[in-house]
Amino acid sequence: MKILVVEDCRSNRPQLGQRVERFGSTALPAERGGDAIALFAEHHPDLVLLDVALPDMDGFAVARRIRALEKSGERTPIIFLTSPGNDADIERGIAAGGDDYLNLPINDIVLGAKIRAMHRLVLMRASLLAVTRKLDAANQELVRISSSDGLTGVANRRYFDDAISVEWRRARRHSNSIVMMICDVDHFKSYNDTYGHQAGDDCLRKVATAIREHTERPSDIVARFGGEEFAVVLPETTIGGALTVAEKIRLAIRALDIPHASAPSGFVTVSIGIASAAPGFDNPPDDLIQAAGKALERAKHEGRDRVCRADAA
Repeated sequence: MKILVVEDCRSNRPQLGQRVERFGSTALPAERGGDAIALFAEHHPDLVLLDVALPDMDGFAVARRIRALEKSGERTPIIFLTSPGNDADIERGIAAGGDDYLNLPINDIVLGAKIRAMHRLVLMRASLLAVTRKLDAANQELVRISSSDGLTGVANRRYFDDAISVEWRRARRHSNSIVMMICDVDHFKSYNDTYGHQAGDDCLRKVATAIREHTERPSDIVARFGGEEFAVVLPETTIGGALTVAEKIRLAIRALDIPHASAPSGFVTVSIGIASAAPGFDNPPDDLIQAAGKALERAKHEGRDRVCRADAA
């Protein structure tokens, strides 16, 4: 256990350090408040014994500086060293971030008891922090699982519904456009009928990976929209930029060379519908979804394995 001993008296400081070390701890001595703050930042002691009266600043200011250096969830016990009967110093010390006090001159029995009590407190706090971190990690994993599609690993429909509402409001605030595309695996039912559902699942995983690899910005959203449909939301993107992304996705999926005997090309392909909108107060995101869906239907009607935009004839 490392204990920062902050005492301005040159005769008392070594004695206090020796007494601390008799209890199995390591003493870090400091005479001035500035030195104490520097030692705290460098060594991160487990306990601070802090005199109220120091040559450069009072102990209360030192305590406040120490608290400011601590990260979220950290709290190093601070015991103020004060004269007997000085209740005002005790009150100010607690207000400045202190946890306890010792009357001067220090009694060895009381000092040992305080150190042992604070050591137990440090151990309990460390254990609680470890449990809290494990719970945070578990909660983050639960959030990830609840927002991901179990088969493909991209976002699921529930996440998509929440995310597009958030992006719609953000685009409306900043007067930006937002683009959505729906990618549909061509002739997927016949693929399943020919190769089986396990092969179909593997096909969907490969398609999802290809789509995700070609939407590289952190703000882009890729989600499984339906059985063999994937939705892509591209915030702050022009329709021209989205068409480029869509064409890259279409070609990347052709390049997978997944055999599909029932398809005209002999390989798995996708049809993509694209729509763009500038969100307002009178047009909900459902309008954008419907427009992308209509563009997808036109891509299928015109022969599949192509990209169609909602506002183009």
